[in-house]
Amino acid sequence: MWVTSSCTAALTPTSVALGNFDGLHLGHRQVVQPILNRSPRSNSATVFASGQNLLSNAGKDQNWETEHPATCENDSAAPPDRADSRHNFDGLIEQTRAEGNSLSRCDSDGVDRLYGTVVTFDPHPQEFFTGQPKKLLTPLAEKVELLAAMGVEQLVLLPFDRELAALTASEFVEEILVRQLKASRISVGVDFRFGRGRAGTAVDLQSIASGYGIDVALVPLHNCGEGDRISSSAIREGLASGDLTRANQLLGRPYSLVGTVVGGQRLGRTIGFPTANIELPPEKFLPRFGVYAVRVSVKQGGEKMKEESSSYQRENPKSLIPRTASNLFFVNGVMNVGCRPTVDGLQPTVEVHLLDWSGDLYGQTLSASLVEFLRPEQKFASLEALKTQIQADCDIARSVL
Repeated sequence: MWVTSSCTAALTPTSVALGNFDGLHLGHRQVVQPILNRSPRSNSATVFASGQNLLSNAGKDQNWETEHPATCENDSAAPPDRADSRHNFDGLIEQTRAEGNSLSRCDSDGVDRLYGTVVTFDPHPQEFFTGQPKKLLTPLAEKVELLAAMGVEQLVLLPFDRELAALTASEFVEEILVRQLKASRISVGVDFRFGRGRAGTAVDLQSIASGYGIDVALVPLHNCGEGDRISSSAIREGLASGDLTRANQLLGRPYSLVGTVVGGQRLGRTIGFPTANIELPPEKFLPRFGVYAVRVSVKQGGEKMKEESSSYQRENPKSLIPRTASNLFFVNGVMNVGCRPTVDGLQPTVEVHLLDWSGDLYGQTLSASLVEFLRPEQKFASLEALKTQIQADCDIARSVL
């Protein structure tokens, strides 16, 4: 997949899904579907406009997504990462297939093809206008992998600045969609707003674009479950309250925390429960502080099982990048998210204890899918009391997982 923050570097002509897609929940997927090319492409690599590939976290289980098709409504939400982490494409390298990045402009019959393109804003307009950083359900690396798994061929991150904010609805269509991206097809949710002061509606977009011969699909709003509207805000509310059932249903997959294992205080190993301390992107939205039953993807190599256990799946899970061989397996675990009040922690940390597993994980990337919220964060009178509770948490997690 081609990723760029410059319209001049974009592959054209395009078929565009337009909006803010934080979370890429079921509603977002419904908006993206109309712009996908139905014939699968051989390439699965993700390439930035700088010419580099993306280091992201393959290995999330794709089965959840294929079993829960996008049938719910669109919600405009947050964009990719912010500040240095958002634009630091150097070193973000993921080697996926040896087939290369076939970015031919023509189909086999020589006819110009439309590149299935997601266009979003960076930073999120709300962050731009308020000056307050916005916590994201899917930072850039996660978003790119999810889009690539869907078959999106290009992600364009429009730099949201004063110049872009000043464009009227008509100017936005003419300058960005027509002249620069050469869009022939556009898909948006019916609640989409754009242009100066958010004055343009989805119907306005359809009317303006029709003057350029551009077809615009207006994707209706949908509800899921017991009438819940799918939205990034509703997902955040579910995560903040520990209601994983609701959050995961609206997402269409388990919410995941993805990061690199870094050194910690090594306190867990002193009480018999070694943990991997996961460093997340600073813009990642954290769920309610507490303890979770999780499924964790771990790279193969160097690990050893302490005992045979149902928590270990011998089959390699499908990579999130389609048709890419995976070197990951899943291990069940117990994750703590919070400030560790028992040891007077000050900053939030994310630590996971892997059940029936031991090995060196430092420097590796783990993806922990949150399955069930077990209990809130609490302070214990002693480390021995904490140890007893962790054992109970592990027993519950085994039964859950």
